[in-house]
Amino acid sequence: MKIYKLILLTFAIVLTACKSEQKDKSEEGINVVSEKNEIKLIGEEISYETDSTVMTGYIAHQEDLEEKRPGILVVHEWWGHNEFARTKADQLAELGYVAFAVDMYGQGKQAQHPEEAMEFSSNVMNNFDTAQKRFKAAMETLKANENVDPEKISAIGFCFGGSVALAMANTGVDLDAVAVFHSGLGLPVMPGEDLKAKLLIQNGAEDAMVTDEQIKNLKAQLDAVNADYKYIAYEGVKHSFTNKDADSIAKEYDLPLAYDKDAAMKSWERMAQFFEELYSN
Repeated sequence: MKIYKLILLTFAIVLTACKSEQKDKSEEGINVVSEKNEIKLIGEEISYETDSTVMTGYIAHQEDLEEKRPGILVVHEWWGHNEFARTKADQLAELGYVAFAVDMYGQGKQAQHPEEAMEFSSNVMNNFDTAQKRFKAAMETLKANENVDPEKISAIGFCFGGSVALAMANTGVDLDAVAVFHSGLGLPVMPGEDLKAKLLIQNGAEDAMVTDEQIKNLKAQLDAVNADYKYIAYEGVKHSFTNKDADSIAKEYDLPLAYDKDAAMKSWERMAQFFEELYSN
């Protein structure tokens, strides 16, 4: 069954809505956020599939688009397709894109514990052929949307999702650009001649999930193929810096995570500029 979500937002709160919005849920499952100078967003939960797995995705876009827009895939953290990923899709829609929060685990499966998240994410990375099929199925679903220009497709990813997005770009998947946040860099497929996408990689300089050797190795391989990329490290910033739940998760499970408001805002602004420059023509 399709679920529709209507969100009213202002241009002024594009970068802060995820922190301050107050939502009211009606009996029909419609969430409403009211501010001045309203932008109307439509969010829809949809199913898509490979030969063997049904996935649960979420697509968001502005209401009454007058022309086809670039589509951007949103690849979730290792927790799975959750509200965090959907919120990022909504925020991309605020910027004028059609955003699709994908499901790399299948059936909307979400991890409830880090050990389970590790199991789910490792299974994807260790069965990369299956991962590619799921990613490409999501990509084709996005391209088929009536509001999307199928010639303009990019991706963003967070944590595990960043690794997935980078690895997919490295295989030569036809993405214009990939922007990742606190991404793992030990990738199942490293950069090579097949890489076509522009890359924006934004990590915390104190990210315990990434080693100096991995950073050095990635940059060397990107340079070797003359890749168009930018790697930004935020000083004093830890893993999962864009997720407001990072501090509570860190405390509960004794993990080296921390939300960083400033880095979260700056990294999103840089991503917005990255895509604006790419698609301004």
